[in-house]
Amino acid sequence: MAVRDLRYFGDPVLKTPADPVTRFDGSVKALVDDLLDTVDMPGRAGLAAPQIGVGLRAFSYRLGGKVGYVLNPEIVELSEATHHIDEGCLSVPELWFPVRRATYAVVRGVDLRNEPVTVEGDGVTAQCLQHEVDHLDGLLYLDRLTPERRRDAFREVRQRDWFWQR
Repeated sequence: MAVRDLRYFGDPVLKTPADPVTRFDGSVKALVDDLLDTVDMPGRAGLAAPQIGVGLRAFSYRLGGKVGYVLNPEIVELSEATHHIDEGCLSVPELWFPVRRATYAVVRGVDLRNEPVTVEGDGVTAQCLQHEVDHLDGLLYLDRLTPERRRDAFREVRQRDWFWQR
């Protein structure tokens, strides 16, 4: 178990769709432990495996006093109601932009025993669920911005010291 270093915007792992978890062994248990340790810090609500450099469909969350994880998550329900909500990301630190998100979301996946898990919620929970599944699909919240706002955001990103370049 360890708090892992984060990957930042520009790292290719963040734009690559994650592979499903197919083996439920000690290496996946270690990944889950690392995801839980890494998300369990002040100011963090969710963390997807690609954000620590692992291309597997797994994320952890810390919401409303509850810490948990989901393997192979899929969004199975979104409310028709949406809103623009300021959003940030551990992989795009210090930048916040308004993103349109459903006000309610349901995610289904499995746990370490390959048993079904469902996480649902509204408000920040719904936002977090959508945000983390986006990561697993190779999307960043910046991809959901309007074209004009995206240009401005990318300009700001390129000026940051953490911007990962090759």
